[in-house]
Amino acid sequence: MKTPKTPVLALLTAVITVGALASCSTEAASSADGATTVSVDTSAGPVEVPQNPQRVVALDNTSLETLRAFGVEPVALPKPIMPYEGFEDWIDDEAILDVGTHREPNLEIVNEAEPDLIIGGYRFAEYTDELGRIAPTLDIAPSDDAEGGYVEALKRQTVALGAIFDREDPAADIVSALDEAKTDAADRTTGQSVFLSVVSGGRIDNGAGRIGRIIEPLNLRDVFAGEAGDVHGDSGLAPEAVAAADPEWMIVLDRDAAAGEPGAAPAKSVIDAQEAFARTTFASENQIVYLDPYFYTRESIQAYTETYEQLADAFANAS
Repeated sequence: MKTPKTPVLALLTAVITVGALASCSTEAASSADGATTVSVDTSAGPVEVPQNPQRVVALDNTSLETLRAFGVEPVALPKPIMPYEGFEDWIDDEAILDVGTHREPNLEIVNEAEPDLIIGGYRFAEYTDELGRIAPTLDIAPSDDAEGGYVEALKRQTVALGAIFDREDPAADIVSALDEAKTDAADRTTGQSVFLSVVSGGRIDNGAGRIGRIIEPLNLRDVFAGEAGDVHGDSGLAPEAVAAADPEWMIVLDRDAAAGEPGAAPAKSVIDAQEAFARTTFASENQIVYLDPYFYTRESIQAYTETYEQLADAFANAS
């Protein structure tokens, strides 16, 4: 483990919990002991956080790719629920401590990491108070309930992280890439019907509860909009019901691949095996879009940017 440094956030005696992020000020200030801080505006008001904390525990998977892009290497991570591709070096690095999953996090490991800042929230939201007793805990995770929805919240998260780590320009570039990809995808969708699906446990189900946010800024019509869908559960949606709805397109989240389920069949093989789909428009026209296999464990601004680029290409080629 790296030699601990004097905690940058020692001046803060209260637990810092940031909820839905409204905006972020990049104006730096100096505290009484000379440490540089950044003001982050939240729905609960502005919060002062130190700039460039040296020892960061990152628990929110949606922030990981942005932290990596900023050159920030956390001192502890929830390794079992990270994408297995793209983070091999962090996962294999024994100097980066393993906190475990959100279901049974090892908070003693978090304490052992001696963090200056904990980036919590999302799957770890329920542990905010406990984490806050270890170090200031920042929750700027995106959510469907955030102002403007999940995708807009991803942009605010990126801007906030850019301010905290003095990476405003790279943050702006990341946000700009998302906006460009989203606009391109929106321009290429013209009201087509779509089935948002999730493959979990070898079953095909309604994935609107997890990926419905993707199409919110697009001109697409979810054929099962408003109906129950749970990526962890079973809405009872039969392949025959999908075939009867006959959507023009299908967008697929492969939860089994992302979760590393042993022996799980790839989503494509599960879908190809459905006889009920044979005469559907999406199958006959080959209008099925498979999200990145690790989308479920990424859910980052980069993952959404790639998805909009993928959808823009798919709809452009079909027109």
